[in-house]
Amino acid sequence: MSTTGMRRAAVGLTALAVAAFGAVATSPEQADARPKPVDVTLLALNDFHGNLEPPTSSSGTIAGQTAGGVEYLATHLAEMRAAAKKKNTITVAAGDLIGASPLLSAAFHDEPTIEALSMAGLDYASVGNHEFDEGAAELLRIQNGGCHPVDGCADGTPYRGAGFKYLSANAFKTATGKPLLAPYAIHKVQGVKVGFIGMTLEGTPQIVSQQGVAGLTFADEADTANRYARELRRKGVETIVVLLHEGGAQASTGGINDCVGMTGPIVDIANRMDPSIDVVVSGHTHQAYNCDINGKLVTSASSFGRLVTDIDLKIDRRSGDVISAAANNVVVTRDVAKDPKQTALINHYKTVLGPVAGRQVGVTSQAITRSQETLFGTSLGESPLGNLIADAQLAATDDEEGAVAALMNPGGVRADLDAGPVTYEEAFTVQPFANNLVTLDLTGAQLYCVLEQQFVTNRTLYPSSTVGYVVDPNGTTGTVADPCAGTRVVRGSLTLGGTAVDTAATYRVTVNNFLAGGGDGFSALTGGTNQVTGQIDLDAFVAYLTAQSPVSAPTLDRIRTTAEVPAA
Repeated sequence: MSTTGMRRAAVGLTALAVAAFGAVATSPEQADARPKPVDVTLLALNDFHGNLEPPTSSSGTIAGQTAGGVEYLATHLAEMRAAAKKKNTITVAAGDLIGASPLLSAAFHDEPTIEALSMAGLDYASVGNHEFDEGAAELLRIQNGGCHPVDGCADGTPYRGAGFKYLSANAFKTATGKPLLAPYAIHKVQGVKVGFIGMTLEGTPQIVSQQGVAGLTFADEADTANRYARELRRKGVETIVVLLHEGGAQASTGGINDCVGMTGPIVDIANRMDPSIDVVVSGHTHQAYNCDINGKLVTSASSFGRLVTDIDLKIDRRSGDVISAAANNVVVTRDVAKDPKQTALINHYKTVLGPVAGRQVGVTSQAITRSQETLFGTSLGESPLGNLIADAQLAATDDEEGAVAALMNPGGVRADLDAGPVTYEEAFTVQPFANNLVTLDLTGAQLYCVLEQQFVTNRTLYPSSTVGYVVDPNGTTGTVADPCAGTRVVRGSLTLGGTAVDTAATYRVTVNNFLAGGGDGFSALTGGTNQVTGQIDLDAFVAYLTAQSPVSAPTLDRIRTTAEVPAA
């Protein structure tokens, strides 16, 4: 029950007591005799994405400090448990612990990450969208153990499964209507019950390949949380925590423990949640915040293990209600001793991985980042690294499949490239999904529709160097049902290789198989015909880096606005 609800209940009980028994004694001695509340500490993280080693570039800093790395994370968690009462500490996570991971974890289907977090004392985790990257059967294997059905026990030792419990309340087996995994867990602390409900975002099917979510149905986050909160209360649980892989973002002026101008799906979801839900540990957006939304404590610990959210609950020993809840996002600094068990685990997998990770595949003449330029006030513009990847995909399919253009989704670009030598491991970290390239036929009219759909999905497709077009900030945006109705892309401005696109003509365009299947909401791409599946996107990227080195950041001039190109 929420603190407000608890206070109301306490007031009501006091009034009844006075009516039935007369004045209630409240001397200091009697007040001190009341049972003391139970102190419970939650240590929370989210969006770890297999970052066993300290992340590089900007991904390895937060709040002005270098941060992250599981060797340091484990030490910080141990110290935080020691500072609290260890038996009253529960460690939780809000999804995307695996998937889109660096090579050291991904090469072994993220088994190293599960082993590391189990060793670090994780108790419960919600599933995130990336937990479904390799499908439901693989997620169940990750939970329960067993060697990979294709690659076997890649490091030569049995995989024992997760030492923590994955929770998945809103992912249902379509055939049976039953949850894929346990929807919630009840954890007892000094006789008090704490309930944890785990969920991912309802929109998971739009951001995961169709193979990954085959046979599954995803339900509304707030409705699901409320359903299971009622079930928990019927079991005597009054302290309820939701681990939700969905989030929001605050204004850029906010620090890691602020909640300035909070926006995003988490706001509506929290507002629709039942008052009995006390805490929401969120994720997905890779942001840090510490909020009170509709009387609920709502937190997020950014990403990659750079923060741990320290949540302190005081729970009434008799009623089981939360009396108070407070949180603090703590930086996982690298000025503490490395956990030796984590170091041994990393070294083990590095040895098995062998020299392939350190093989040089190219050189960059400057740092090439994935950051997007601003396009009429929003971050919907081009990206240097995104453009480079699109160029690599075109180079891999122009002669082979007759492609004249390539388009790359921003969510598939996962890290920056530093200046200097590029190793295979660094290239893998940029493109870790092993998507196949797909070259397909689109008419000029379909191409315009695809580009208009960018403004419906709020996602930019990074174009190859052969693509150019002009955007009108005053144009209209289409709808989900009819993206083609938009007029943001100036008609007649789209060119391929410098030649204006004919809406009636047909063009060969390369995308990855995620986009070809309508991923990220680009349903217009599913209308492509004559599809030919090619090589893995990472292989194309590595080949391009090798052939073109030293590689520089492409010029960001492929998407322009009417302010730059006045109407004729």
